[in-house]
Amino acid sequence: MSAPAKPTVDYAGKPLPEVQIITNRLLSAETTEKLLNALDVIPDIRQINMTGESLPKTINNGPGKGLDNNHSERRIIHVGGQEVELRYLVGGFYIELDVEDEEILEARLDQIKAACNEHIEHGYSLQVGRYSKYRPTLHDYRSA
Repeated sequence: MSAPAKPTVDYAGKPLPEVQIITNRLLSAETTEKLLNALDVIPDIRQINMTGESLPKTINNGPGKGLDNNHSERRIIHVGGQEVELRYLVGGFYIELDVEDEEILEARLDQIKAACNEHIEHGYSLQVGRYSKYRPTLHDYRSA
């Protein structure tokens, strides 16, 4: 029996705080772009993950199965000088922060709330915790 394979992803190794933002309505591509650009200038953000309704390239079922999905919200957005293909109607953000203490965390939360208040028109909920894994689990070793 060989030694377990080391996961290919480099984890932080410690539980960094994560901010969960769930919007009351799905965001348009334009609003998502504005919010991401506002979040991009905030220091100490390690990564941002988004969730929402998928906008597939082709229609998956029904009478139009296999045809191109010409949805107006599936497009290229510009975030921090880079082009990103938006494949979701975004409804949630998970923002991992690389902060050292509670004081810096509170300052970053205030900046994140200000960006959300400016760009999310129909409201949102914001929570701080840990919502994604930060170290390998048994499943990572079994699937290798």
